[in-house]
Amino acid sequence: MEALTSWQILDLLLISALLALAWTAMAAKDLRRAVALFIAFGLLLALTWVRLRAPDIALAEAAIGAGLTGALLLAAASDEPDPVPSGRISAAGVVLTVVSAGLAVVLGWVFVATVQQADSTRLAEEVFANVETTGVSNPVTSVLLNFRAYDTLLELAVLLIAVLGVLALGPARAGYGAPGPVLSLLARRLVPLIILVSGYLLWAGAHAPGGAFQAGALLAAAGVLLRLTGTTNGGLPGDGAFRTLIVAGVAVFLAVGLSLMLAGRPFLGFPVAWAGSLILAIETAATLSIAAILLAAFLAGDPKHAAANRGSKTWQRTHKTQGHANEL
Repeated sequence: MEALTSWQILDLLLISALLALAWTAMAAKDLRRAVALFIAFGLLLALTWVRLRAPDIALAEAAIGAGLTGALLLAAASDEPDPVPSGRISAAGVVLTVVSAGLAVVLGWVFVATVQQADSTRLAEEVFANVETTGVSNPVTSVLLNFRAYDTLLELAVLLIAVLGVLALGPARAGYGAPGPVLSLLARRLVPLIILVSGYLLWAGAHAPGGAFQAGALLAAAGVLLRLTGTTNGGLPGDGAFRTLIVAGVAVFLAVGLSLMLAGRPFLGFPVAWAGSLILAIETAATLSIAAILLAAFLAGDPKHAAANRGSKTWQRTHKTQGHANEL
């Protein structure tokens, strides 16, 4: 039996740590502790994707899965009262554990059976054979915007529907109090850098790891940081411009597809000469939409009413708590 290499040992440690974090996060009684474990799980999962040579997915996992999703969960957990531990294992928890284990076994069996019966021709081979006709050299972007452009369009539509539900909740959360000098300095230094990196990821997505979802998530992270430092709406524009942003991704996607149909081509059937420019236009609009949607989800309501909440009891309580923290 051959000895394990250092990379194989690292992979085994990653698998063990992922399973341990996942179980601990689900079993945690305290919501805030569970969210912290979820964020750690997401960061470790991003490292796992790097080991699987999927840097695009690793970027998306770190920015969206661990970063913004963690911020959303933390904001939601802050409104929940601390649970009173019962010291007993509930019957629902036992049933959920058994069902989850059974589902994992079934999914594993399906995966093995599918791999054994799969055709020898892989989709990746077809993508690499035709990537020069897509207008971009990054195979991930070519898949998302050419081979499965319909799926990407529907994903943006789902995000748009989700943010409409968020806006229907009413006014956004009350703004935070004045930050301390360290957080203010950090925000002033980081926000411009985050915006520059977001623009780079958008541009680089045509030929390297990156793209609209990663760039949009980073741009939304800049808004979250602004929100935490006292900016009421996280840097979002006024009412009309905000609504234009959240529909821009779907609108530009549809406009390009319908224009191609009028020109006698299939819907979203990009001509080779214009494919790169059209994809860049779609991804730019999608980046702005994704950023605005994710930031609105973090605000948990309509941002145009956020300023009105500054006199509410929730804002006063938050402001008072943060004032005490600054004094300490």
